[in-house]
Amino acid sequence: MNEDLRDTIFVKPHEYLTKILGKYISNMLKNVRNDFCNVRRDDKDNKSEGSAEIEGENENDENEEPEKILITDPDSEELDFNHSRLTKLEMLEPLSKIRKLCFTWNLIKKIENLDTLTTLVELELRDNQIAVIENLDTLVNLELLDLSFNRIRKIEGLENLLNLQKLFLSSNKIQCIENLSHLKNLLTLELGDNKIREIANLEGLENLTSLFLGKNKITKIENLGCLKNLQLLSLQSNRIIKIENLSELKNLDQLYLSENGITSIEGLSNCLKLTTFDLGNNKITKIENIEHLVDLEDFWINNNEIEKWTSVENLVVNKKLQTVYLEHNPVAKDPNYRRKIKLLLPWLIQLDATLCK
Repeated sequence: MNEDLRDTIFVKPHEYLTKILGKYISNMLKNVRNDFCNVRRDDKDNKSEGSAEIEGENENDENEEPEKILITDPDSEELDFNHSRLTKLEMLEPLSKIRKLCFTWNLIKKIENLDTLTTLVELELRDNQIAVIENLDTLVNLELLDLSFNRIRKIEGLENLLNLQKLFLSSNKIQCIENLSHLKNLLTLELGDNKIREIANLEGLENLTSLFLGKNKITKIENLGCLKNLQLLSLQSNRIIKIENLSELKNLDQLYLSENGITSIEGLSNCLKLTTFDLGNNKITKIENIEHLVDLEDFWINNNEIEKWTSVENLVVNKKLQTVYLEHNPVAKDPNYRRKIKLLLPWLIQLDATLCK
């Protein structure tokens, strides 16, 4: 055997393997580099073959320009431009039959150029950068308007939207409920996560069935007497210390009052249709004044200060109860907690987060 070859294979094997692997890796990197160059070249040649409705999606991030709307079918009844990096509402005039438009999660700062869309029934502008409600006067057939997660400070510009049924304005910077009394057909009003301190100016909304005012700065339940048809009231995460002024809400079906400072259950004498009652995360020490709620199905009173079993026994009269949350109360520390509840309320389907067996 050739002496040099013998030394390479037998005397210095690690050097031989290093040399072989080096050539293999070098060739592999060369192929990858060539493939990458080909992909870049093809991408450059075909950069105009993007979305049918949004132009410019293949441009480099470093040189990104605002996207523009491109209408491919003027007869479209529904269009969704969700998460399209749009900064402006424009070039929508060809849409003569449009009923639903969605611009959720974009960079739009102003409501504009919608005057010709008189057939529009639903408009979603959720999660943008809009500061003012404006330029909606011609959208007289609008039934749903979603402006949640924007930068709006005032409720205004809705004067002509007399057919509006659902209005979503959650997660803005609104401080006052106002300019809504003319919306006679409104069924759902969502104003959660704002800076509202007082429930007021709801007169004229007799047909309202759902009112969401959670996560505000409200200290008192008041001025709800005009909402005769209200079925759902959400006041979670506020600063309320007393349940009151609900006597006119005889059609109330769901009441959410969790995460407040309520100390006792009261003021529900006329809420006979209540099926869901949420009082979690308050300061309640006793279960009382709910024996007349014969249709009650879901009762959440977790994270309170219930410590006496005699208080829990007051639920025996509520024969339609299906779900009860009592966890994180002193009474739940009893080693036989679940067994006692099941014996007391054998018709329960769920206790806390666990189904009853």
